Amino acid sequence: MEIIVLVKQMIDLDQIKIDSSGRPITENIPYKTEILSKNAIEAAVQLKEKYGGHVVSITLGNEKAGQVVKEALAMGVDESYIITGYDHSDPLATGKVLASKIKSMNYDVIILGNQSADSYTGLLPGILSGLLNINIISNAISIEIDNNKVKVTSAQGVNYLEETNMPVIISVAQEINTPRLPTIMQIMAASKKKINIEESKPEYNDIKILSNLAPKSERKKIIYKDDNGIDEIAKVLKGVSR
Repeated sequence: MEIIVLVKQMIDLDQIKIDSSGRPITENIPYKTEILSKNAIEAAVQLKEKYGGHVVSITLGNEKAGQVVKEALAMGVDESYIITGYDHSDPLATGKVLASKIKSMNYDVIILGNQSADSYTGLLPGILSGLLNINIISNAISIEIDNNKVKVTSAQGVNYLEETNMPVIISVAQEINTPRLPTIMQIMAASKKKINIEESKPEYNDIKILSNLAPKSERKKIIYKDDNGIDEIAKVLKGVSR
């Protein structure tokens, strides 16, 4: 079974600071593996371990994607691709770049997170399904393979058991698993696995970010005097709690 897992690199959001103009400062912030991508990697590797097969990861990124890819390889991915030359966040353009690469590969199952922790659009799985013209099952919390069919429990408010033929795209929810922590030996072995670097020059990114500012939140700076301060503060707190 040929499994493709899509792995996203993202900056560490906890380290972002805002400058005096309200713009986020992203320079020199390290990249890490997006959390739902870790769940997707774990799901792909578990399928390989249970049913046999080969897992390939694809990451859109730059020279900073190396650490993210090495983590995927240490978790059990067999081979990785880094697609450079594209650093935008337009889901449609992202889907076209990924679909162009995927069409050149053999695959039975494509696994990715149902959304990403930095944008939360949740659009990419459906876009890829349309571009590749294959079925999709979303919000998977368990995956089973039976006679060339995929059986997925999908969380949609209530749990549904869905079945489809391969090839298929499966977007996973965070509840599907707990990503493994690679051992020292697995980390060392990952350095021997193949990392392919390819360049993409997309011409279909029509979205431009015109502004990216943090919302302003100004304090009222109300000062209460000692003689009636406690009573006034109590009134304010009662109003907030309503």
